[in-house]
Amino acid sequence: MKIIRSELSLSSDVGNFASHRSSLNNSHNLTMITPRIPNLSHSLLFLLASLSVLHLKPSLFSSPHNQPLTLTEKSKPYESPNHQELQITCKNYIVRFREYKRAEDHRNYLESRLKFGGWEWIERRNPAAKFPTDFGVVRIEGSIREVLIGEFEKLELVKDVWADSSYHRGLFGEKMKGFEKVGAFVDVKKRPGKIFTAMSFSDGHENCAAATSNVSISWKRHLLMQKSQVTSLFGADVLWSKGYTGAKVKMAIFDTGIRANHPHFRNIKERTNWTNEDTLNDNLGHGTFVAGVIAGEASECLGFAPDTEIYAFRVFTDAQVSYTSWFLDAFNYAVATNMDVLNLSIGGPDYLDLPFVEKVWELTANNIIMVSAIGNDGPLYGTLNNPADQSDVIGVGGIDYSDHIASFSSRGMSTWEIPHGYGRVKPDVVAYGREIMGSKISTGCKSLSGTSVASPVVAGVVCLLVSVIPEGNRKDILNPASMKQALVEGAAKLSGPNMYEQGAGRVDLLESYEILKSYQPRATIFPSLLDYTDCPYSWPFCRQPLYAGAMPVIFNTTILNGMGVIGYVEGPPTWHPSDEEGNLLSIHFTYSDVIWPWTGYLALHMQIKDEGAQFSGVIEGKVTLSVYSPPARGEKGHRSSTCVLHLKLKVVPTPTRSNRVLWDQFHSIKYPPGYIPRDSLDVRNDILDWHGDHLHTNFHIMFNMLRDAGYYVETLGSPFTCFDANQYGTLLLVDLEDEYFPEEINKLRDDVINTGLGLAVFAEWYNVDTMVKMRFFDDNTRSWWTPITGGANIPALNDLLAPFGIAFGDKILNGDFSIDGEQSRYASGTDIVKFPRGGHVHSFPFLDSSESGATQNILTSGTTKADSPILGLSVVGGGRIAVYGDSNCLDSSHMVTNCYWLLKKILDFTSKNIKDPMLFSDSVRNNKPLYLDDNQLPSRRTDVNFSTYSVVEGKDLICRSDSRFEVWGTKGYGLQIRGRNRRLPGYPVNDFDRGLNSTIENSNMKTSKSSEKNKDEALGNKYLGLIYGDDLDMPVVVASHWLVPAIVAVSDCINLIDSSAFVRRLAFIELLANSTEATPAEERIWHWSLCQYIAMDEI
Repeated sequence: MKIIRSELSLSSDVGNFASHRSSLNNSHNLTMITPRIPNLSHSLLFLLASLSVLHLKPSLFSSPHNQPLTLTEKSKPYESPNHQELQITCKNYIVRFREYKRAEDHRNYLESRLKFGGWEWIERRNPAAKFPTDFGVVRIEGSIREVLIGEFEKLELVKDVWADSSYHRGLFGEKMKGFEKVGAFVDVKKRPGKIFTAMSFSDGHENCAAATSNVSISWKRHLLMQKSQVTSLFGADVLWSKGYTGAKVKMAIFDTGIRANHPHFRNIKERTNWTNEDTLNDNLGHGTFVAGVIAGEASECLGFAPDTEIYAFRVFTDAQVSYTSWFLDAFNYAVATNMDVLNLSIGGPDYLDLPFVEKVWELTANNIIMVSAIGNDGPLYGTLNNPADQSDVIGVGGIDYSDHIASFSSRGMSTWEIPHGYGRVKPDVVAYGREIMGSKISTGCKSLSGTSVASPVVAGVVCLLVSVIPEGNRKDILNPASMKQALVEGAAKLSGPNMYEQGAGRVDLLESYEILKSYQPRATIFPSLLDYTDCPYSWPFCRQPLYAGAMPVIFNTTILNGMGVIGYVEGPPTWHPSDEEGNLLSIHFTYSDVIWPWTGYLALHMQIKDEGAQFSGVIEGKVTLSVYSPPARGEKGHRSSTCVLHLKLKVVPTPTRSNRVLWDQFHSIKYPPGYIPRDSLDVRNDILDWHGDHLHTNFHIMFNMLRDAGYYVETLGSPFTCFDANQYGTLLLVDLEDEYFPEEINKLRDDVINTGLGLAVFAEWYNVDTMVKMRFFDDNTRSWWTPITGGANIPALNDLLAPFGIAFGDKILNGDFSIDGEQSRYASGTDIVKFPRGGHVHSFPFLDSSESGATQNILTSGTTKADSPILGLSVVGGGRIAVYGDSNCLDSSHMVTNCYWLLKKILDFTSKNIKDPMLFSDSVRNNKPLYLDDNQLPSRRTDVNFSTYSVVEGKDLICRSDSRFEVWGTKGYGLQIRGRNRRLPGYPVNDFDRGLNSTIENSNMKTSKSSEKNKDEALGNKYLGLIYGDDLDMPVVVASHWLVPAIVAVSDCINLIDSSAFVRRLAFIELLANSTEATPAEERIWHWSLCQYIAMDEI
């Protein structure tokens, strides 16, 4: 698995870089921070460390490749799809090595081992060239690059090969009037450079809109405190008066450079250029502005630490472009020259850009405190930028002078862990980021706003705090973890925002100063308190209490280890309830065994025990965790510390089934790693679906609405076999991109028909021709980017809904419509093409904007709007189903109008059988079925290696750690008769004593052909394969066990039968259920006979 190999190699890199410490110190005065670890090999140590860093991210390890992450086929990442790509003859690639050596040695190694031509080594003439390096840049001819890259990666000392991606950002200076925020995509076309988000912008021009409104908010009104010195608001003058001004602190500013002899700076130590432009000067003004906020001394725009030593790293060109190789060299140089603090006011959504991410880990492991902007993608949730979303980096959000979260500031949670875990709290802190004064390019001051302005505010605070510690003791006390501890513990919590908006709160310089004055190395947990009674800060936890029978509530915290770059958890965490009632809480823990670099994670999976089903009240207590690190210089014993996390949890009696909704998170795929396109094609400048699609990210407003309506909403991060349908009124499927296990399809069919589970589906567009048109060549990753699916995976959804006679089409519909006076916008939704007789179907006139639809519009003059079915409601057996072809009205990312009113009416129907008169009027009753032949349904793409991105295709069906504890590591509820119930290593063995069938093993069981998806067929036709001798995908027990799955398996034959036929069919099933054991041959006869009877309506 390549991504694992890459991380293990990172461990070796750190160790190898450290092994050169002596020689480098002698020749280049390079200082490396390397912990002493007795009796443990470095390879084993960093193996554990690398694995522990990627916590709660099984999706990362499920991918077999770590090539550039948006490739169409990762198994063939460098394949040239057509002649257009071949026109790009040569491109640059980063070859990463397992050791640090001179660049010349790496080059000689490659030339001596590779006998192929078609490549050349690129000399990098920059200040890092005099130091050992762990990578090289090569130019490869496009015609043979796949072969060459394969040969490179076979070499023993080569770690991997990556495209030399570039970064591109928008910097808004005083010369740009009437600008707009610019991201990576403009009018659906990708700009040169890596995916990025908008950065600082000039005041007086920003307009922002709330996520749920069409109303624009103008910030042209100047606030009263616009010209206030930001330094005075934090009390910097108090530390200045004590003689602390940032002296002897080496500050690395990664930006657009700075001009020599700038009058605002007294201590510019070094300017370095890492770009392909022959200049050290800042011609844009952004780098100068950032430096001014940190260390300027002009009276109109004072910086925090005027005596700080400025090291200006020019990593962006005048066109605001940068390449990964430039960053890697610059990062290596920052380590080699012993920087203390580094500010990076850039970011983007690709946290799987491993060369960059791993180098940041290495940077902080060498005791450089990194401060980075959290991003300007607010007010949307799930929009954190990398590297600020990394736990070893201080991520900074922005506030205005009224202590309100700035509208532009990105919100958490982190999305690394989604869909199978829960994100961490970010930002770490917030600081003033609106209308901040800083230095112009040559002289004078100006104001800018953005989190890339808030970031240098915190970086300036950090420089000032570093100077408080005597220079001889700094490296013993200060590190990325201890500085973050001082900042988050000293921060002032704001009264309005939640933890995923403000982190620990507004930076408080003086409080952090007091903490550092008496700091002793220790480990702590952030956040250190989860209080369900503290709303809105503890949102979303405070919005929904715990109760027995619910899916585990996951709270993911960060371990900050100020004792050393590496640490270990000594024994499992322990729950200490404050009173007897606290024993009703059951907590399972997942955590970092090895904490590196400086940070780890502790995740709580919380359930209320069954005996607490009627309990109402508050449970209090604490979780403790012991951490130890190797001794520091001059110490003999290990450093140890006990971390404490306080809990105050609200508990209520278990709600009734009809009030419980289960949200499917498991089948969601996002960017990264795949090119998942946006849901609304009307959005031209943000084409990727990267906000997490989680209840608490871009669906957070919907979550709040459901809670206000009295519904309890739980999250399912595992397959459908991992929940008990008897506990829930409705399973809610919204905007899903993944496939489904055959076992999931079978179980859902049984859950709806026999268990009475409600099913609500909000789909999205899917049109292969449109997806093909959205394909483009990215000159930065040197690969073709092709959507791996549409807004939703309609072929997979159609397989799931086939037993109910429901299917979606491939139209892309847009337009306005009204139901019962509620005006709504249908934004790139799809149509319903199959629906059973007796249901209620709502149709409206829309124009089809898909590629095929556009062609038809041209042929018919383009003015005709045909009625398209978009909403269907039906009773199926004991359950109720509602399907709607658009999810954009629930997603706060690009919402035009919301349809929460419709969702509430749908849930009232599916969960409580409350039928709204308008939705169920006789005029929309479906007296004859909607029908489309299966071979005309949307088909899967055959040119995409979907298994690379899927957690279903090619994977085992396993209930993960976000399932109920009793099914962790198993295949789920009631599946013991359907197949082996394998437990994963390390999962606890549980006693199954609640309604589970006994396990029946069949060692000769074969995989049914019906379970192997044919990409060109719908699932409905595949059940008939049983007639022709295909083996069943479940063991045969007795008729009462095999018959219900058998009847369900042929339900596609009966999906057009009305309710009276269904009653007659049930009677027939009951008669057959009294039969004796059946052989496989007899089963096929029953299947065939039953299907024939139903087809003829004879039952």
